[in-house]
Amino acid sequence: MRFASFKVWWVAAFVLAVACSSQRVVPESLEPLVDRTIGFREILSAPESYQGKVVVLGGVVLKAKRLKDGTQIELLQLPLDTRERPILDRQQSQGRFLAIQPDFLDPATLVEGSAMTIVGEVSGAKTDYLDDVEYRYPVVIMKHLHPWPAPSHGNTQPRPRFSIGLGGGTGVGVGGGGGFAIGF
Repeated sequence: MRFASFKVWWVAAFVLAVACSSQRVVPESLEPLVDRTIGFREILSAPESYQGKVVVLGGVVLKAKRLKDGTQIELLQLPLDTRERPILDRQQSQGRFLAIQPDFLDPATLVEGSAMTIVGEVSGAKTDYLDDVEYRYPVVIMKHLHPWPAPSHGNTQPRPRFSIGLGGGTGVGVGGGGGFAIGF
């Protein structure tokens, strides 16, 4: 009887762990539109060839500015991990890109260095100056913006945590033991 109870708790803990860890970055409505076969390197080399394609890109904000018809965010591209969060190793970047938000998005809310995952439609390229040289930026029109919280070191704010612990043992002679714990 104890073993059956143990299995029920184990299954419940597993379901809870999966539910807690599955945060959707790409909205369900956009998922069928996304072409995951297109990498940033391909877009960078020939943005016009991918015009109209919906892609998922990640990076960190370098700067943002208000345009007459929206907001432009310049991002340093970074590869995405399995959760579609940018890997914060700037040496892995393959370049920069511009993300255009057609509606007003206050540039003051886009903190330099903050990580973003963007679902956007490739619209071509824009040549602008990067320091004293011309740079050809791939441009995407944002369909969805997912900002990531900054990693905190020493943050004392309570955050949800999940862990599972299992224990067991055998006794000499008659008896035995076992245990199961879920912590939050």
